Amino acid sequence: MLSFPVLRALRPLLALLAALLCAAPALAFDTNARSAWVYDMATGTVLMDKNADVPMPPASMSKLMTVYMLFEAIHEGRVSLDTRFPVSTNAREMKGSTMFLNERDRPTVEELIKGIIVLSGNDACVVVAEGLAGTESAFAREATARAKALGLTQTNLTNASGWPDPQHRMSTHDLGLLAEHLVNDFPELYKNFSIEQFAFDNRAPANQRNRNPLLHLGIGADGLKTGHTDEAGYGLVGSAVQDGRRIIFVLTGLPSEKARAEEAERIVNWAFRQFTMKTVVPKGERVAWAPVWLGASRRVALTTQDGVNVLIPAGAAAGVTAEAVFNGPVEAPIAAGQRLGELVVSVPGSVESRLPLVAAEDVARAGFVGRLQNAARRLGHRVMAAAGA
Repeated sequence: MLSFPVLRALRPLLALLAALLCAAPALAFDTNARSAWVYDMATGTVLMDKNADVPMPPASMSKLMTVYMLFEAIHEGRVSLDTRFPVSTNAREMKGSTMFLNERDRPTVEELIKGIIVLSGNDACVVVAEGLAGTESAFAREATARAKALGLTQTNLTNASGWPDPQHRMSTHDLGLLAEHLVNDFPELYKNFSIEQFAFDNRAPANQRNRNPLLHLGIGADGLKTGHTDEAGYGLVGSAVQDGRRIIFVLTGLPSEKARAEEAERIVNWAFRQFTMKTVVPKGERVAWAPVWLGASRRVALTTQDGVNVLIPAGAAAGVTAEAVFNGPVEAPIAAGQRLGELVVSVPGSVESRLPLVAAEDVARAGFVGRLQNAARRLGHRVMAAAGA
């Protein structure tokens, strides 16, 4: 439970939260996708979860893991954009969408990145896998292990391209987390996902345009990867940015390219129109006070290190709460930045946010006289509490 001073300090915050709410109810999104996951990166809020943790055939969307492994190799200096990889017979014989590579080619890493992202080249994926791990099967094992380390719990990869295999599976949640890693871990290389056309040696005139249907619509879309097989249906891992907010979404199991394009655009519009991000606690603003025991000061201000951004569904007019939770009084000495508790913000229709509360300043330990005064005050409080009982 909070002490009275803390509750009093939080009232302005609660009023601000309530004032930010809109009047009309948020519209639920009923997707036709077999599985879907929509995520707001700015606030860490999951906006939609439909069968998101069920492993499914990812088709070419699993190429994102191949791209991640290649980006990581670049980042670690094991390869550069100018590094050239040989093309094996296995790569040249790949069917489906390809760069039309042959054994005489020595494509650069930069060309292979574009070949995978823009052309969805199955041959390019095999070239990368063999170039990094020796064989595609070894690469698949390494990629699966790396996926687990990244927190992708429903991922098992048997190849580099997403070629149909009953053991090759990813969940839409995993694909979304992988997209978030690509955005955060490799911001410069991520820009390749917005390339709309790549004419590798003009070998595939009919396969030069990026299949992502949102890139040219002017809605902030800048990635990531489509996928399609008969078993998987049509899917898309996408991302879009509007007014500083980035959303990531994953759809799979749709019946056609047209359905995929329409559903993806609807989801982007819904995510940005039905939810609003508000800063309710600016970075460094004091939101509560905690009593201090044996300190040079009788209380210490609590703040959130990074501020508080809340994603508010349209019409969440009641039930918003904010509560400071800590064990007090806090014993001195206290260092600025020391974690002392949590600010728990709950918005109806959203995931509860728990943010660290830290000391806004140092509080030194009191001297001998100060400690005697602290002890006397505490004894007086206990006597008064006992008398009241």
